[in-house]
Amino acid sequence: MCVAKDPDRINALKRALNAMGGIEAWIREGDRVLLKVNAAFATPPNLSATTHPDLVYELASLCRKAGAKKVIVTDNPINDPLSCFSLTGIAKAALSAGAEVVIPKEHYFKPMTLSGGKLIREWPVLYEPFAGINKVIGVAPVKDHQRSGASMSMKNWYGILGGRRNIFHQNIHDIIKELAILVKPTLVILDGTFTMITNGPTGGSLSDLKKTNRLVVSSDQVAADSFGATLLGKDPGDLPFIAKAEAAGAGRSDYRSLEFKMI
Repeated sequence: MCVAKDPDRINALKRALNAMGGIEAWIREGDRVLLKVNAAFATPPNLSATTHPDLVYELASLCRKAGAKKVIVTDNPINDPLSCFSLTGIAKAALSAGAEVVIPKEHYFKPMTLSGGKLIREWPVLYEPFAGINKVIGVAPVKDHQRSGASMSMKNWYGILGGRRNIFHQNIHDIIKELAILVKPTLVILDGTFTMITNGPTGGSLSDLKKTNRLVVSSDQVAADSFGATLLGKDPGDLPFIAKAEAAGAGRSDYRSLEFKMI
């Protein structure tokens, strides 16, 4: 795991990846890569409620240069999907980098049951874009969240749920834990260039943001979120889903116990 201090998110991404052996250490010739972005809301990128399009473009380009056979960008937004992918700039960025944008359709979902899970049981999950994929990268901003306390790498997987997924709000920490077990990413990119410190997850004003100049690249999503909590002025222990995900074996909350770099 590497945390880059830099006001420029693209420089930060490049520096962090290079410190971890370069994208070639993770993406190889012939790989089929899926970038799971946060495109939940039809808002412009400067509000930091969604994945920044510059990161989408750079990551997709790097994966293609590393020899990826295919790069797919997808999410199941809360607002109208076409509007979300357009207004956030994600669709344009992805297509410009030679990636494919997959807008969810009803038949792309498949009922799934997580072994040992109590919530993900015969629940519709965005399955089709993941078919044939062998590398998954989660790309998410650091945000306040009124229910879970934070929306970061693990909460980003909420976007693969279909159906009336708002019923999970009453068990928000447990559903985040189960999603962290279900999805085993190759890498997560956690963007704390700006952190939404209040009124999350939608925000809506630049006054909701704090410039924190950090970007995390990690192969451990629990560790990434543990660091992300500090950007929100919180301790990882303040976010129950972190301990739950760690106890379930999804990763380690003590990021300093890993091969950790701050650059």
